[in-house]
Amino acid sequence: MPTRLPSAPPILPGLAYIRPLGSGGFADVFLYEQDMPRRNVAVKVLPADVRDPDLRRMFNAEADVLAHLSAHPSIVTVYQAGISADGRPYIVMEFCPGSLAQRYRLERIPVEEVLTVGVRMASALESAHRAGLVHRDVKPSNILVTTFGAPVLADFGISSSLLKETADEMLAMSIPWSAPEVVAEQTAGTVASEVWSLGATVYSLLAGHSPFERRERGQNTKEQLRRRIARATYATIPRADVPDSLQEVLATSMRRDPRQRYASSRDFAEALRGVQAELGIAPTPLEVPADDWAGASESIDFADAELRGAPRSRIEREERRKTRAGAGVAALARDEDTDISVARAKPARRRWLWIVGGAVVLVAAVVAALVVTGVLI
Repeated sequence: MPTRLPSAPPILPGLAYIRPLGSGGFADVFLYEQDMPRRNVAVKVLPADVRDPDLRRMFNAEADVLAHLSAHPSIVTVYQAGISADGRPYIVMEFCPGSLAQRYRLERIPVEEVLTVGVRMASALESAHRAGLVHRDVKPSNILVTTFGAPVLADFGISSSLLKETADEMLAMSIPWSAPEVVAEQTAGTVASEVWSLGATVYSLLAGHSPFERRERGQNTKEQLRRRIARATYATIPRADVPDSLQEVLATSMRRDPRQRYASSRDFAEALRGVQAELGIAPTPLEVPADDWAGASESIDFADAELRGAPRSRIEREERRKTRAGAGVAALARDEDTDISVARAKPARRRWLWIVGGAVVLVAAVVAALVVTGVLI
C-alpha cells in the first residue's frame, strides 16, 4: 500500500484529542483523554476517504474480535467503536504506552522476561482458538505493553475464522514471522501456523532479529525470506544464557511440517513453562478459558464491510403511540420515549366549554348557599 499522510484527528463525543500515536498502512492511531471515566485511550481511525470494502471489513472484524476476547488479561481491551461525525470508523481501546516493536532490536531482553511474554501470548492465542478465531499476524510489533508493564496481544485486523477462509485472505501476512504453508499461500491461517508465528516471535525477542533474517545488507528481500522460510532450517540462537531446552522448544514450534509442531498454543505454553521450571523460575500462570467456553453467543461476520454505528446528530425516539380507542393521554404518558405535548393540547372550543361549565356550577353553588342562609328570599 502506498505511503500516505496521517489524517487529522476526528472530533469524538466525550473524548479530547491529545497527540498522534502512529500511522499504519490503512489506519491512524491517536491518543485521547476520555472525560468519563477519566483516562487516556488509544483511538484507531480509518481515513475519511476510505472506499475499499476490504479495509472496512478488516476494521469491523477487529472491533468484533476484540469485543469477543478483550476480557482476556493478555489481549488489549476495546471500550467502544463507532463512526465519527465526519463519517470515519473508529475503535476506542486501552492505551498501551509501550510495545516490543523495536525493543528486541535495541537491547538484550532477559530470558526470564521473554519466557513470560511467550506464555502469556500463548494463553491469549489459545483463548482465541477456542473461540474459533485465528490472529494471523503474530509478531513483536503486535505485542503492546500496558501501563502496568504487562504484555498484551493487539491488532486483530486481519484475523479470521478457523472454520472458513477464502482465496482473498491468503496474502494477509507478515513474511518474517509466517509459517512455510502461509508463505506458500496454502492456507490463510491455522492453529499450527499460529504456533509457528509465536515461536518465531519468541525467537526474535531472544535473537534480536527474525529467525530467517540475515545481518548482511541486501539479503532480506521478501523473496529471499520466502525461500529461507520454505526450507525452514532452524538456526541456533547465539546466546549462552538461552538453554538447550529452550532452543529445542523453539525448533519444535518451527518445524517445516505442521504435524510435527506443538498441537496447540497451550502445548507450546506448557513447554515454555517447563523451561521456566528448569531454570528455577516460577512458571507463568496459564490464562486459558474452560473447554466449553465459546467467547460470545454470536459468531463474527468476517464479510461485513458495512459502516456500522453511524453518528447521530439528534436523539431518535422510537414511535410507540397507541392507536387503540381509550388510550388517551394516560397511555402516552406511560411511554417515556414518546413526546406527549400534542396529546395535552386541547381544541380551543372544548377548553371554553369546560371553563363556562365550571363557572355555571360555581354560580349555582353560591346562589344555593345564600338561599339556605336566608340572605336571598
